[in-house]
Amino acid sequence: MLVLLSIDFSLPLANPVLKFLIILLIILVVPVLFNRIRIPSILGLILAGAIIGPHALNLLERDSGIILSGTAGLLYIMFLAGLEVDMGDFKKHRFKSIVFGLYTFSIPMLLGIIGGLYILKFSLITSVLLASMFASHTLIAYPIIRKLGIARNIAVNITVGGTIITDTLALLVLAVIVGMTRGEVDSLFWLLLSVKVLLFGFVVLFGFPFLGRWFFRNVEDSVAQYIFVLAMVFLAAFLAEIAGVEGIIGAFLAGLSLNRLIPRNSALMNRVEFVGNAIFIPFFLIGIGMLIDYQLFFESFETLKVGGVMILIATSSKYLAAKITQKTFNFTRPEAEVIFGLSNAQAAATLAAVLIGYNIIMGEAPNGDPIRLLDESVLNGTILMILFTCTIATFSAAKGGKAILLSKLESYDTERSGVQESIMISLKNRNNVEELVNLAILMRSNSGSPLYALNILNNETEDEAEKKYSQDLLNHASEIAIASGHDLDRILRYDSSFTNGILGAIRENRVTDILLGLHVREKLSDSFLGKLTEGVLSRSRANTYIYKSFQPLNTLKRHLVFLQDGVEEEPGFPSAIRKIWQLGRNSGKEVVIYASEKSLQILRKVYRDHPIEGKLLGKDSIDDQGNFENLVAELRPADNLILVQKSSKQFRAGLNTQRLTQILNDRLRENSFILVYLFNERSLSEGRNNLMNASVIEPVQKLDEIFRQVSLGFGKAER
Repeated sequence: MLVLLSIDFSLPLANPVLKFLIILLIILVVPVLFNRIRIPSILGLILAGAIIGPHALNLLERDSGIILSGTAGLLYIMFLAGLEVDMGDFKKHRFKSIVFGLYTFSIPMLLGIIGGLYILKFSLITSVLLASMFASHTLIAYPIIRKLGIARNIAVNITVGGTIITDTLALLVLAVIVGMTRGEVDSLFWLLLSVKVLLFGFVVLFGFPFLGRWFFRNVEDSVAQYIFVLAMVFLAAFLAEIAGVEGIIGAFLAGLSLNRLIPRNSALMNRVEFVGNAIFIPFFLIGIGMLIDYQLFFESFETLKVGGVMILIATSSKYLAAKITQKTFNFTRPEAEVIFGLSNAQAAATLAAVLIGYNIIMGEAPNGDPIRLLDESVLNGTILMILFTCTIATFSAAKGGKAILLSKLESYDTERSGVQESIMISLKNRNNVEELVNLAILMRSNSGSPLYALNILNNETEDEAEKKYSQDLLNHASEIAIASGHDLDRILRYDSSFTNGILGAIRENRVTDILLGLHVREKLSDSFLGKLTEGVLSRSRANTYIYKSFQPLNTLKRHLVFLQDGVEEEPGFPSAIRKIWQLGRNSGKEVVIYASEKSLQILRKVYRDHPIEGKLLGKDSIDDQGNFENLVAELRPADNLILVQKSSKQFRAGLNTQRLTQILNDRLRENSFILVYLFNERSLSEGRNNLMNASVIEPVQKLDEIFRQVSLGFGKAER
């Protein structure tokens, strides 16, 4: 009791433990309650911040700790937005991002200047600054989109890209206005601003990937990797401020620059998302709520008038930009709702602009009061605008996002019926377990497909140490998968031989793809491939992948894929192409494919509907030994070779096993590679036609059917 009496419970609370406890309880309870009543939890956190803030219950003060955590949350939102951009889609649709960015900047600027001059009777410079506040927006609703799993949708993609364009332009307007009020705008001002922005962009977009690739190759500690990523985000934000733009621009560019180094399904990405969603982003939303003063609704008519005009212009202009974008690019109504929801919320850049404008003194009134560039009515009206736009944004994004998700799931269920996928990893060496598990996760077509880890023991063994090692190996694989947010089933199998164990496990679990690993210091041997050829490859009903990892997957730059002539006629071809495509999409690496014209006919259609970052190249036959060696010579140090071959019996007619082994050992000593062997038995799945029976299917129809089988694994193409 004496301890309780000694604690200071006066408001606002000063005890740091109690303050942190209250915020944690809000983060825990509010999302659960608001999800039950089907209101976006983001709105709940903002309202909770308003209730506990200094203008309501006054439980907590918006002190430096809240501001620091909130700033980190805002940077986190922008960083995640850049990190989750599909680079293939981003490059393909960059024109659309630019168009939307110009729409969502110019329309609010035009309406804002008109409203400021003729409705609010402000000066031209004040009206321009006010309009720049309407032009910028914050991706408050982006966590909703991420949670729904539609971050790759084209509407989301171009909105994220357009956000950087409009925020950059709006913040440049702010920088110019500040310079004008200080009398600094001259030719030197424009030169310095341009040089600083260009230098900043170059350092982040080109320097960060180089530094990140070096760090991830040399430091394996998971905690150190996460701290490194966090440091890069804040460093980019700081460099942006030095360059004269807001830190949110730097955070987004940091996400883009590290995009290829942090695969979506990796353990590191899981940690980045977890910490952001659990701590930083909720702190930011609660901090925004603390700015809201409900008394402003009753304090003065001028505040309500200014706030009402600001809300009307900001919301209508962003809605108009979203609708024009919808009509321009033929988007659906739900996609337009998502665009509006993501682009309507005013918060970060708006707050920065209004606070800077409020602190700029233009002169002194006759009564001695300072004349500010933006007066108190604009400051208070901005708070009202933030509350209203964030509320509308969350509802619009949630409504449109759910409609997109339902449409996507319906199409996915229809198109994917009858297509099953299961991947099995055969484990022997603890040193390559992590890379094998990561590869399997990156190749999965969907997170619901089964993933197995297999270890085989001789059924006559009595060695307890060997049994324990096998169990530890499987447990280690499971821990790696769980850290990435995936489930993995462990199989410890006793059999008379490795070959029989593999074949039995494949058949019992209906495995479609089996992964085998070579350690980085282990050379590929003729006997290894020979045993696989005679024992597994010739009798397996699954595609076989032999993976040798020289460096971590996230530090690679390109996947160079070589398709042997005629592989498109193998039943395992659609599944293998899906794996390669998913590896490219999920890892964010460039995929360069060398293939015959017949294979390219299929791949071009896949690329059109499911774009990835990469290119398709024709080639002469790789069955020719000299030609294959010339192609291998093109590999760079950070390239991964993927060689897709027909079943081993057929492949002997071309590049023989012995020569292949020699080339890989001599030319790829410091490269990762994956050998893919397609199974040569006809699919026995019920109800599935024999795709390669030329007497049944004409050549053109056959290619279309193969393309359909490849596409089934992706579901409906992202718009």
